[in-house]
Amino acid sequence: MNKTAIKNFAIWARNRLIADIKYRAGLMGITENGIANALPQSGSATEFYDIGTAEPYAINGEEIKQRRALVDVIRAKEKDSDYAVAYKYIIEEVAYTWFNRLIAVRFMEVNDYLPSHMRALSSESGKTEPDIVTNPFDAELNLSSAEEEKIIALKRDNKLDEAFRMLFIKQCNSLNEILPALFEKTSDYTELLLNLSVIDQDGVVYHLVHDIPEEDFNVSEGGQVEIIGWMYQYYNTEPKNDAFAKKGKITKEEVPAVTQLFTPDWIVRYMVENSLGRLWVDGHPDADLQGRWKYYLEEAEQEPEVQAELAKIREEYAKLKPEDIKLIDPCMGSGHILVYAFDVFMQIYENAGWSAREAAQSIVEHNIYGLDIDDRAAQLSYFAVMMKARQYDRRIFTRGMRPNVYAIQESNGINREQLKYFGAELDEMEKNAAILQIEGLLDTLIDAKEYGSILNVDEYDWDLLRRFVNSADIGSQISFDTYGLDETAEKLKELIEIGVIMAQKYDVVATNPPYAGTSNLSAKVNNFVKKHYPDSKADLFAVFIERCGEMLKMNGYQAMITMHAWMFLSGYEKLRLNLSNTDKVTLIHLGARAFDEISGEVVQTVAFVIRKSRICGYCAHYLRLIDGNNQSEKEILFFDKKLRYLASEKNFEYIPSHRIAYWIEGEKIFAHNPIGKFCVSGGRNKTHNNDLYVRNWWEIGNSKYQWRHYDNGGSSRKWYGNCLDKVNWSADAKGFYASHGGLLKDEVCEQRGISWNGISSGNYRFKIKPAKFAFSSSSPTIIVGDTDIFSILALLNSKVAPYILNAINPTLQLNVGEVLGFPRADISRNKLEQINTFAVECIENVKRDWDAFETSWNFKRHPLIFIIPRNAVLFDNIDNIDLSECYTCWENECNERFNQLKANEEELNRIFIDIYGLQDELTPEVEDKDVTVRKADLQREIKSLISYAVGCMFGRYSLDEEGLIYAGGEWDETRYTTFIPDKDNIIPITDEEYLEDDIVSRFCTWIKTAFGAKSLETNLDFIAKALGNKGDTSREIIRNYFLNDFFKDHCNTYSVTGSGKRPIYWLFDSGKQNGFKALVYLHRYNADTIGNVRVDYLYRMQRVYESEIGRMQDTIDNSKNSREVSLATKRKEKLQKQLKECREYDEKIGHLALSRIELDLDDGVKVNYRKVQTATDGKFYEILADSKNIMTKEK
Repeated sequence: MNKTAIKNFAIWARNRLIADIKYRAGLMGITENGIANALPQSGSATEFYDIGTAEPYAINGEEIKQRRALVDVIRAKEKDSDYAVAYKYIIEEVAYTWFNRLIAVRFMEVNDYLPSHMRALSSESGKTEPDIVTNPFDAELNLSSAEEEKIIALKRDNKLDEAFRMLFIKQCNSLNEILPALFEKTSDYTELLLNLSVIDQDGVVYHLVHDIPEEDFNVSEGGQVEIIGWMYQYYNTEPKNDAFAKKGKITKEEVPAVTQLFTPDWIVRYMVENSLGRLWVDGHPDADLQGRWKYYLEEAEQEPEVQAELAKIREEYAKLKPEDIKLIDPCMGSGHILVYAFDVFMQIYENAGWSAREAAQSIVEHNIYGLDIDDRAAQLSYFAVMMKARQYDRRIFTRGMRPNVYAIQESNGINREQLKYFGAELDEMEKNAAILQIEGLLDTLIDAKEYGSILNVDEYDWDLLRRFVNSADIGSQISFDTYGLDETAEKLKELIEIGVIMAQKYDVVATNPPYAGTSNLSAKVNNFVKKHYPDSKADLFAVFIERCGEMLKMNGYQAMITMHAWMFLSGYEKLRLNLSNTDKVTLIHLGARAFDEISGEVVQTVAFVIRKSRICGYCAHYLRLIDGNNQSEKEILFFDKKLRYLASEKNFEYIPSHRIAYWIEGEKIFAHNPIGKFCVSGGRNKTHNNDLYVRNWWEIGNSKYQWRHYDNGGSSRKWYGNCLDKVNWSADAKGFYASHGGLLKDEVCEQRGISWNGISSGNYRFKIKPAKFAFSSSSPTIIVGDTDIFSILALLNSKVAPYILNAINPTLQLNVGEVLGFPRADISRNKLEQINTFAVECIENVKRDWDAFETSWNFKRHPLIFIIPRNAVLFDNIDNIDLSECYTCWENECNERFNQLKANEEELNRIFIDIYGLQDELTPEVEDKDVTVRKADLQREIKSLISYAVGCMFGRYSLDEEGLIYAGGEWDETRYTTFIPDKDNIIPITDEEYLEDDIVSRFCTWIKTAFGAKSLETNLDFIAKALGNKGDTSREIIRNYFLNDFFKDHCNTYSVTGSGKRPIYWLFDSGKQNGFKALVYLHRYNADTIGNVRVDYLYRMQRVYESEIGRMQDTIDNSKNSREVSLATKRKEKLQKQLKECREYDEKIGHLALSRIELDLDDGVKVNYRKVQTATDGKFYEILADSKNIMTKEK
């Protein structure tokens, strides 16, 4: 099946249908802006509407009635919302209706299921004109003579689209006789709005026929009716995205699109084969039948007493006949599960000796049931079941059968005053009982679209209610009270059938329920689930786990695919305890990426089959398929027996909160004391406004506030690091935190602890929280005493930890309570000393790695500088230091550190695996990608060296002292003797060598100073080669790096995941022509900086360009060399563009220079980046590079 083609078509077709339908409605004065009245010249037979052309648009006869009906439904919907919402909803509904019908007709014509056996959208011969247009009178459409004449006239006048539209509507009306639930008669506004073409090669019909391979529809060539489901899912792609993108609650109209997720075929087969299939073969053993089910799992080996209890259940199953078994999908969507259940039922019937034709009728009538809140999905399920029946019974359409699949309807619009007219043939006692019961049903179904199948309908006397509605008596004449009685009767009949399905119990419930946090749904749904499903109220999938259990008969099977959160999260503990009173028969743990349509780690799923029985000691099969990276990989892993586990409910009793960690021996692992016995929760600090109170440490200068280091999430890192933030710890700030319940106590901050990222992909990494650090909820922390901190940190960073933590909580969020519950095995003193030694070495190794880069607040010197004194014998001539040798030394040191850390971690893994007895489950080896410290990388090291050199040019660093030298406050020039920083804090970047003090000349001077004059050219060549930029010489390559890439690299270095770029060197940038660029250092900025940039550098560059333009013109005028003239002409054009750009830039920068803007470093980079570009008149003038991605959004 070509899903890409299906997806592209469905999304495109939706938009095209909506556009076409809006156009048709607009012709009749109905637009998104309102509903226009007919023009004054209109009469009862013809109405005219102004469409902005010389001639108004006219509608006649039946079209006038249809337009009025359209207006009525929009106005009725408007009462629930507003006009714009009502208009959009009705237009979407009409588009959806015709989309469904188009897809259904296409499926039927390809499979030759149309009663006329004539194609309606395409031609057997391959021509564009459909066969129904070519031979309209052979299509068995019951055309009147007037209609026949009209078709002849349209064909004669070559109005093929009008002829097709008329014939297609007639085809749909004809199909109403055999498939009434999908093809309602369309003599209403949906017909009025249909706007299809068969001539237009960019039309919906043409694309449907030509874009999607015909074999995808053809069941005899491998096609499946499931294509209808894929169409449904992909059609909803944009509505789903829109609903998620908007702010506010998800409405009942949006729920179907938001929660639609087409279940992979192999998972559907697993669910049905292990529930319905198991129910039958347990009572009617048949190896051949069972062998046809690819995803059927044999019963796990059981103890004798368990076998005895199972035998009793199987005796009950043996009494079942095929027609006795009832299966329901209460969230059926487009019917995927029901369609495969049909196939399995067919196999069961044939196994029992039935013919396929008789079996198909019985399955439709007795076996398959379905519910959904979405009318269109229910129509597709209805269609899918009927098409499946048609595969087995060619005459199924003539038998007047209606599958037991319904869209849940609301009782809100029922006129209850009319109930007294029903039950005419009942005696008074029966009638009173019927009215009482129907009132109860109507009460239950108020706002039923909000709740769907989670409503619990009482068991009523359904035969009595049917008789009640079927006998009405209005007396001798029609009155106002009885107007619409027939319509009321039809609605009541439908509600009764829906009530039957909702109330009765089933042998099998199989479904993929909606995944939706109830907090995002309406208040009605929220309050309902809190009241009726308190143990599962957080998400609809969990509510449906409970609800499906209620729908089951004793010993019935419940098969579902849901989010896996219910297995592990503490909020679902009561649900797990409830489920412990049932038998989990099989469970396949899918984890992330089970649906190819959903990427990432957020949707993690599990499919399972539960039996509504409780047999003590029963063992179930659990399959761990979480390592599969996509749908097909997981399907392959299903057959890998090494990934299968056996577990009984008893095992989970030992695991905290009864979590379903089937892969571990709960009694063995959780017999140890929890970590919480040796440490405590650190709590957390919450500012409630990080933009105001939290900064990266490098943003802050000589501050008026007190700031404290702040563990605040960031990238995942083991042992040490991520010390990037500071939090305002002034009295006022702390008062604000405290008033909002978010202040962390000072005594907690003072202590060391262990922290980790609160949200991760499951590969948790733990690190030291240094003393005096505060921490947020993004870095959950436990406080540990000096005696235990290193051994606990080592344990949590070992392979044993994720093995056990995934049992406690395999979701993306790991909380303090779950870490405190981690079992800590007893360790001998010798082992403990060994562990502590390794752990301290790991911390020191990682700290050295972290501090080697300038984003560490403890950064001393660049490693290619500090490596020199460490290798004094090699670098004995300070005037001739080879930078490549420095890099080699640094590379060796990095490799040594990397290998040592890896060896230590593997030894710690070995120790803890032995302690916990997990030799059969885990191996100690560590992959290179999981080692925290970095190996040397030539380009990265050279770029960071350049960054360090720029820091020296601005005085942030000094070649004479270690660490950060200047970040605001008093300037002390005595700290710089070897290399003198720039005096005015402005370093120009030019595309050619115009200025003696530009950044390239300064960099060359710095390299010469740091590594010696004799090796200057060698070192510049080495740097240029590492950078890999364009250029003919090393200096040209370096110049191009500064011109094009330095600032981007600087922003990437000084950025933090989740909080964005925070550069400290700011780039004045005139634009794409590179007319003017200059760097300044934020911490040396003052009110005169912009003025100095303008007067001392921008004007200077303008004079340079003017001079160079004159020189080029002189060459053009005087040179006899054509090549020389051509080059001079090109360069002159470039220079003129640069000069023009500079002059335009001067206009902007002039406003800001006059404003003499002061900055407060405590405000942070994002605020100051906007502030420095905002003049005193409040106007914004963009003079700095990448402003959009750096500065705060405008309020």
